[in-house]
Amino acid sequence: MSAEKFVSERIKNIGASGIRKIFDLAATMTDPIDLSMGQPDFKVPDAVKNAAIDAIRNDKNGYTVTYGIPALRERISAMLREKRDWSPETIVTSGVSGGLVITMMACLNPGDEALIVDPYFVSYKHIVTLAGGTPVTVDINDDFTLKREAFEAAITPRTKLILLNSPSNPAGVVFSAAEIQSICELARERDLLIVSDEIYETLSFDGPAASPVQYAPERTVLLGGFGKSHAITGWRMGYAAGPAPVIREMAKVQQFTFVCGPHPAQIATVVALDTDMSEQVEAYRIKRDLIVSELAGSFEFAKPAGGFFLFCKAPPQFETGTAFVEEAIKHNILMVPGSAFSERDTHFRISYAVPNETLKRACEILRPLAG
Repeated sequence: MSAEKFVSERIKNIGASGIRKIFDLAATMTDPIDLSMGQPDFKVPDAVKNAAIDAIRNDKNGYTVTYGIPALRERISAMLREKRDWSPETIVTSGVSGGLVITMMACLNPGDEALIVDPYFVSYKHIVTLAGGTPVTVDINDDFTLKREAFEAAITPRTKLILLNSPSNPAGVVFSAAEIQSICELARERDLLIVSDEIYETLSFDGPAASPVQYAPERTVLLGGFGKSHAITGWRMGYAAGPAPVIREMAKVQQFTFVCGPHPAQIATVVALDTDMSEQVEAYRIKRDLIVSELAGSFEFAKPAGGFFLFCKAPPQFETGTAFVEEAIKHNILMVPGSAFSERDTHFRISYAVPNETLKRACEILRPLAG
């Protein structure tokens, strides 16, 4: 008897993450130059680490209320008032990924469609599918701008929401205020929810990133987190903010899935929110400028304005982004093919969250591969 019969068709139709495949390959290589990781390379600030340690030692290790500890929710609310002049309902989530899961579970009925910008973060399509929805991609790979007409053409009677990500992973682009506003106007006209993944908002290098909250706060669920800004990705600390009726149902889903965010990490995140990270942000701005200057003229890409990724088009002599990544691997460089983030296989993603000297060494190898 095969145990496969016990596996649902829903999960069988979801392939393994292209990023995880690269991680597995990295384990077989000797000292590769790893440009695949979406993990900050700076250390967690000591004050934040000490707050977590103190919380554990003071026996703050049990469940919290589903919405999160009051001190953290109050601090998140203060941040949103200061940054966005917005006072929504909030809930602490198990990272932005956890926030995405409970959002889609709370908002999508079976067969509801979610519009997703292509290229997209690897989990977006699959979380929609796991929630019973249908992901519908809107391709922006040619110029990485949001065009209202492309989204409007993708809307059907089953469309329920639009999922945005700015600054984006994998492209690093920050959508303009005009682009965001046009999508918000469309959402209002067609009565759609907007889900805005703003995990990289702190790492925005050329001015504050526009948010749907500025144009359609009454129909926006904002997802934010602290893993990228404070290097605490393994702590799974995020939050969701939005209309109270939606957040209330998301809390119901969280109660029966994740239960709550990790207690010691919640306490330490209060300290994280009061920790100045401007030095780290500036270091990543310098890395951005470095890789752009090193690869400009050799590869085609949109200059990233946030996060720590560069999304390059494969050189014309390579049929696919995957083919170029395979060639780079022969030269001991690990990257992620664009097919992990897109319906196309035309690009590859570089993470520049590595020491500057490592970045320079990688670029010296990559430039000749461009031909």
